[in-house]
Amino acid sequence: MLNIATKHEEKNCEIALTGRLDTTTAPQLEEVLHKELPDTEALLLDFTELEYISSAGLRVLLSAQKRMSVQGSMVIRGVSEEVNEIFEVTGFSDILTIE
Repeated sequence: MLNIATKHEEKNCEIALTGRLDTTTAPQLEEVLHKELPDTEALLLDFTELEYISSAGLRVLLSAQKRMSVQGSMVIRGVSEEVNEIFEVTGFSDILTIE
């Protein structure tokens, strides 16, 4: 299960994820990003309540990162030890901006 809370102000978008970002829930985030990104220059993803991320979730993040590197910036904050370990093992910690 994944809950997505979105706050869009002018060209800034903050998306907070709660739960698990996996094969079942990745399409939900993809849909939200598809809707929000056209008007976004600064994307902030809040992972404070994210428990787990799978390869499907990583694919969605990579796609968002590629798009935001062209039109602005993307930052991820509040990453748990478990999720950070996944980022480290997969090399995503070198690709993503994590605070």
